Order: sequence, then C-alpha cells, then structure tokens
Amino acid sequence: MHNLDSIILRCKKNDSKAQKELYDYYAPILYGICLRYVSEKSVAADILQESFLKILTKIDDFSGIGSFEGWMKRIVVNTAITEYHKNKKHNYNIEIDEIKENKIEGNHYSNEEFTQDELMNVIKTLPPGYRIIFNMYAIEGFKHKEISKEMNIDVSTSKSQYSRAKKLIQKKLAELSKIKIHE
Repeated sequence: MHNLDSIILRCKKNDSKAQKELYDYYAPILYGICLRYVSEKSVAADILQESFLKILTKIDDFSGIGSFEGWMKRIVVNTAITEYHKNKKHNYNIEIDEIKENKIEGNHYSNEEFTQDELMNVIKTLPPGYRIIFNMYAIEGFKHKEISKEMNIDVSTSKSQYSRAKKLIQKKLAELSKIKIHE
C-alpha cells in the first residue's frame, strides 16, 4: 500500500477513493481475523463490514502513535466479541463441567504435519466461548486480565477456558493425525 499516512489523512476528510483503497488493502487481512472468531462466513462478513464502519467513523481517534493496522485489528476483535455477546443466548453452549477431556500425552506435532486450513477448521469447531478466548490469547496476544475485562468474566475462567480449548484442539489434532495416517 503506497503512503498509508496520506490515505489515513484522506479518509479523515471522507475521501471515498481513499476509503475504498484502505478497504481493498486491509479487508482480506481483517476478514481472516473475523473467521477466527466465528464459524459462518456470512457472519464474518457482517463483522468485517461493521468493523470497517467503525474504523472509518472513528479514524479521527487514531492518534498516529502505534500501528494503524494494530488499531484496526483491535476494532475487529472488539466487534467480534460484541457480536458474540449479542448472540450468546443463541450460541450452542457447552458447560465446562459437561466436557469430558481425554488427556493427550506425547503428541508433538511438527509445523508441517497440518495445513493452515486444517488448523483453522479445528479451531472453528471449538465452542464459541473457547474459540474466542483461544483466539484472543494464543493468536491476538491478549493477556488473561485483558480477556476477562473484554469478555466480562473472571481471570480464572479465561485461563481455564483457554486450557480446555488447548486440550480440545490437541484431541482433535490427534484424531486428524490418525485419519491422515490411514489415508
């Protein structure tokens, strides 16, 4: 992208060409983040659209300190979390105590063993709360304290859901590994 600072200034002046240029460049990156938080492509597209509306209406709030891309990613993550909270009653929820985890020991996977799509598909199968916390902690780099504040949960809940998400991922990767061996 050529001269991001110029595009940001033009976006602040509601220049539609600059807004389109910003969207065209960053939409694929931000859409990928949306897909990590929701399993349906249509919902991810809605989150992306809502996020870009926020980005463009709040672009004056960007101080120029830090990464503009990081600022946009934060808006996308927050929008995805808001969407989760709005639809929480409609999500398929599994109580933590109902999940029977298999202890998986000795599973060490190399980076080449699974494709990016396979890993993303495994993450998408997590229950929504687990998926959001896993994404926030493992991929976005949030701390458990930040997650607890954003999700309105205890820090210990964030930690336990992250731990359980990892165990479910390990279990699913072990199953996928067995399938791949037999192919």
